[in-house]
Amino acid sequence: MTDENTADQNGFAKLGISGQLLKATLAAGFTEPKPIQEQAIPAQLEGRDVLGIAQTGSGKTAAFALPILSKIIALGTKRRPKTARALILAPTRELAVQIEETIRVLAKGAHVSTALVLGGVSRFSQVKKIGPGVDFLIATPGRLTDLVREKDVILSETTWLVLDEADRMLDMGFINDVRRIAKATHPARQTALFSATMPNEIADLAKGLLRDPVRVEVAPQGTTAAEIVQGVVFARTKQKRQVLSNMLADEAMRSVIVFARTKHGADRVTKDLERDGFEAAVIHGNKSQNARQKALNGFRDGSVRILVATDIAARGIDVPGISHVVNFDLPDEAESYVHRIGRTGRNGADGVAITLVNPSENSKLRQVERIIRMKLPIIADHLGSPDPQREPRQPANDQPAGERTGRGPRRDGADKPRFDGKPSGKRPFTGKPKGERKPEGAKPFRARRRPGGRSKQARAA
Repeated sequence: MTDENTADQNGFAKLGISGQLLKATLAAGFTEPKPIQEQAIPAQLEGRDVLGIAQTGSGKTAAFALPILSKIIALGTKRRPKTARALILAPTRELAVQIEETIRVLAKGAHVSTALVLGGVSRFSQVKKIGPGVDFLIATPGRLTDLVREKDVILSETTWLVLDEADRMLDMGFINDVRRIAKATHPARQTALFSATMPNEIADLAKGLLRDPVRVEVAPQGTTAAEIVQGVVFARTKQKRQVLSNMLADEAMRSVIVFARTKHGADRVTKDLERDGFEAAVIHGNKSQNARQKALNGFRDGSVRILVATDIAARGIDVPGISHVVNFDLPDEAESYVHRIGRTGRNGADGVAITLVNPSENSKLRQVERIIRMKLPIIADHLGSPDPQREPRQPANDQPAGERTGRGPRRDGADKPRFDGKPSGKRPFTGKPKGERKPEGAKPFRARRRPGGRSKQARAA
């Protein structure tokens, strides 16, 4: 069978994709459209705005990229300086990079230019790339806002606008930037907004940006892929390191993402894994774009088996073959659980998601279970076990552990409490509260706060 005949029988041809774009789509392995593509592509080819509600891994990128590519290819290659014909906004650098890679694959053989505008990398190189004008500009809202303000990017010619992961942009505080960016685009633009959930703020945003949109919903909000086996391991915070280490000793966990709640926590988990003999890479907001991309590339090509990440990466990682997701901490936002575990079980593959829960996280666990509409089964419960990181400490001189003070033996070897209720001899013991023993006229002691308020670790988190 010839390529032309194969292309003619391809499901994307029935949706309106044709010519070189259809051949590139087929060559990229897109054989049959996914549900969101079947619903969103024809509507956008007709010029309609689209409001899409879909989980990550549902095929959203091709759903908005193919109809825009089809129209841009027909326009030719003449572009105005500093402009972009189509603008795609994404909440994270990883997701923006992934979107550009998909567009370049789909546009193979066509003269279509793309540019990335991201924080954490050279602004000069980005401005230079946009200088002649581009067909697709894929950007995070913060850095793009800066370039628009400095007139390095002109959006008045932008006639296609896509907001991907809109609810995540809301969580990250980008909504006002998004509104300003949208206002700067062409008044007659065509807009598509995709979101996994539809809180009131996103519904209001959609109402303000979209004109008579076609609503596309391919999965109920908060649902998780049926292919993902989920479970809970109860463990105290101090036990989690050893529990994780024991799990990773299983070779069946061949490609694992471990999610931590904070940047500081992700670094700590990575260091503990390395001390326990595991090679792991880490990505979070304090890492440069080059460092994040290097870690992600190593995870993608299999040279790195374990990737530790914060929620900033939950939606930006599209790596085939991830076998397990481990939630070392539960997320602050219950919806993030869905996006975290969505890194595995993609495209019909099996996946496992394990969540480590300490007693202080029980309320977060209940919120997650309400979101996913199911009670997570218990895989193991270590709450009644001793701390696995250390051997139980034996009381000195066979003294019962219940009578110990918990501070360890005295340096002089005397096995007695540090304070036995007797005066120390260093000052008269008056039996009065400490404050009443001060000389008359003495100023009360006030604790001094260290400069900067919070600790360095708290600020880093």
